[in-house]
Amino acid sequence: MSTSEPPATTPAAPVSHAHPRFAEALAELGLQVEVRRFPDATRTAVEAAAAVGCSLSEIVKSLVFTADGVPVLVLMDGSSRVDVELVRRELDARKVERADADLVRETTGYAIGGVPPFGHATRTRVLADRRLLDHAVVWAAAGTPHTVFPIDPKTLIAHAGATVADVREPAK
Repeated sequence: MSTSEPPATTPAAPVSHAHPRFAEALAELGLQVEVRRFPDATRTAVEAAAAVGCSLSEIVKSLVFTADGVPVLVLMDGSSRVDVELVRRELDARKVERADADLVRETTGYAIGGVPPFGHATRTRVLADRRLLDHAVVWAAAGTPHTVFPIDPKTLIAHAGATVADVREPAK
């Protein structure tokens, strides 16, 4: 080989915009999803829907609560609010409260605004609101406040190990 020839190269692996822990979870599950990264934050459901160009109800919010002090993840569509009383009844708990930012990070390994529906630091009970099944595709965070991915809700619920429940606050 002459010194003027370029060295042999191997093709680069595709760049993943997902948080490394979430990318690892996707690989372990054998899931291939298109993770999209946006220059502006997709931290809230409204920001994510605007960036993706979908309806607010097609966004999945991954919200951490505590039920009698034990963390639980609730997957809710972006246009709805969680009814903590319905969560309490579903879990047969005495008290359900929203988790603080430290507990969210400790439980999931991610910051609020980027929590994906699975691929967490700890094994947590998961409830998925039934209304997510109203859509062919939903969009969820991929571990950072700038990334989301599309997935069909049945696959999402299965990989999250979620129990489908009615935990949405009634429309006013």
